[in-house]
Amino acid sequence: MDDMNQQGMGSGSVPPSPAMGGSGDDVNNNKVFAIIGYLIPILFFIPLVSDSGKKSPFAMFHANQQLNLLLLWIVGSILYVVLIGFLVHIFALICTIMGIINAAQGTMKRLPLIGGINILKS
Repeated sequence: MDDMNQQGMGSGSVPPSPAMGGSGDDVNNNKVFAIIGYLIPILFFIPLVSDSGKKSPFAMFHANQQLNLLLLWIVGSILYVVLIGFLVHIFALICTIMGIINAAQGTMKRLPLIGGINILKS
């Protein structure tokens, strides 16, 4: 697990620590919810309503990333009229794919540009 987390420690990655979570059981128990939230961003709230999700740093980290991604999709839809929304949607699609990969690998790596925004409290 540590080797996998150290490989993804480029810019924007969050190393797992006791404060941030990232333990093997935490990741394994919440990986499916993290992936589903990237596929359907409106489901970012699932960890917020489940008892185990509220206690999981991994689930809360990815819920925050998914909320940021949902807001990016909404902004892109609003800007679509101006044609710049198309570019925002392409960026959002790339972020979605990156988020799915990060969740599937069990890493807590921030998404580019939007990943540093912390809307949800963990």
